Amino acid sequence: MAVLLVVTNCGEISSIKHKTGWYLPEVAHPYKVFKDAGISMTIVSPLGGKAPLDPGSVEASKGDPICTTLHADQQWMELFNQTSAITDIDVTKYKVIFFAGGHGPMFDLPDCDAMNNAAAKIFENGGIVAAVCHGVVGLVNVKLPNGEWLVKGHKVTSFTNEEEDLVKLSEAMPFMLETALVQHGAQFDAAPPFQEKVHVSGRIITGQNPASATPLAQRVFEKMKELKFC
Repeated sequence: MAVLLVVTNCGEISSIKHKTGWYLPEVAHPYKVFKDAGISMTIVSPLGGKAPLDPGSVEASKGDPICTTLHADQQWMELFNQTSAITDIDVTKYKVIFFAGGHGPMFDLPDCDAMNNAAAKIFENGGIVAAVCHGVVGLVNVKLPNGEWLVKGHKVTSFTNEEEDLVKLSEAMPFMLETALVQHGAQFDAAPPFQEKVHVSGRIITGQNPASATPLAQRVFEKMKELKFC
């Protein structure tokens, strides 16, 4: 059983010329949890090809041995230069889709119809939809066949409006993630800024921020075992 690990193709917040991409610990930590559990991963992005790493996340993770080890692994880093496009994936072969964070996803995930459809199909087929931090934006515009938003009625979390204000990037965002989740019917709940928070709402599992990446992946693995996916 493989996990679809979704990363962004967006490498810059163009309005402020700010480098972005996928956030290192929000990929590295779940990757290690899944790999240690013997679960394979297929790395996908909206367009395929290069998925840029947020350089700021490398600097912020210098004291993190998991991040530094994987970042130094050229073979591992090369995986993100040749991601699969979601349109090339047969999602019926997957039971888990996991959206990694970074500010990049805010710009290329919400309106990616193929990604939204993939998440909806996996969920409708009894699978797990999981995301951490800004990766939760991958759930915002997912609609189920009955016309309802995926997140409606579910307790979820994500990078909060307050956290966005604290990192001084609110004005550069296309919209505020927490606000959008609430607008689509989610029951939003979060910890204080930059503290760990994970919510498991049935088969929807979300984490608030980088501190939540490892526990989120652990909850996903537990749910996979519960559902006998592995």
